[in-house]
Parts: sequence; C-alpha cells; structure tokens
Amino acid sequence: MTEQLSADDWIKEGLKALAKSGFTALKADPLARAMGVSRGSFYWHFADLGAFHAAVLKRWREIAAEQIIADVEAAGDEPLKALLRSSFGARLDLERAVRNWAAFDAGAQGAVRAIDRRRLDYIEEQLALRGLDRATAQARAQILYWTFLGFALSAAPVPAARLQGMIDEILRMVSA
Repeated sequence: MTEQLSADDWIKEGLKALAKSGFTALKADPLARAMGVSRGSFYWHFADLGAFHAAVLKRWREIAAEQIIADVEAAGDEPLKALLRSSFGARLDLERAVRNWAAFDAGAQGAVRAIDRRRLDYIEEQLALRGLDRATAQARAQILYWTFLGFALSAAPVPAARLQGMIDEILRMVSA
C-alpha cells in the first residue's frame, strides 16, 4: 500500500475479519498481511491488542445501534416498522461474531450488554409512543428483542416475501 493507513482502516479491516473468521482473527500479524503492510503500522495506531479490540467493539456499537437508530429516525417511515425491516433484513455475521466473542472476553461481554440495553431502551420507547403502558412496552420490547436475537443467531436465510410477512406479523403482535 502506498498510502499510510489510519486507525479507522485497521478497525474496518478488523470488523471484516471478525465477521468472516471470528474474534481469533483480530491479531496484528494476520490483519497486516491481509492489508499488505507491516504490523508496525498497527502499533503506530494502537498501544496493544487490547486497545485495538476496544476500538473494534466501540465501532461495532456505533454501527449496530447508533447508526441503525439514526437511519431509522431519518427514514420518514414509522420507526418501529423501519427498525424491523432494517434489523431482520440485514446480514448478521458481525452480530453473531461479536456475541460469540462475548462468550470468551469480558470486554466483548460489556459491549454486548451495553448494546442490548440501548436497543431495548429504543424499542421500549417506540412501543410507548404507540400508546402502550410502560410495563407492557418493556415486556413486548424484551420479547421482540429475543425474537431478533433468535433470528440473528440462527443464520437461516429467509426469502424476502416471507420475511416481509413475518415483519408484518411481528408488528401486529407487539402492537395488539
């Protein structure tokens, strides 16, 4: 590579490697080889592997919660419906990889707990805006989130037409 790599370049490559090969691929040497550079570039941007892992998890939280919520809010569609379409229509390799990582790493566990709480809070808020009382919104948000996690962890592809029918049914169930 003729250009100097940024920390962001390393984080993006880390996210790709994580989604494709799992958390064991988040090491300086294999990432440097994949990017065609020496690992010295890695250590220019990150004090150690722990700092890199923290940066990767921070970015995951940004793209897997904050960016999705911002996109949903900007879509102009009904937010809960847009959220369901986005969440159930996305490739979830990275979601599965981070959750697998969390089974072995306290930092990843903390990131998963934080993102779960953020997502649940947002879903509860959307259900409350639909007129549900707090307790009902909390219960239905949890059920809806468990549904998403089951879908995310199953990795089973669903044809688009069937998926749309499932999303419509989920909306009926949580709004009833």
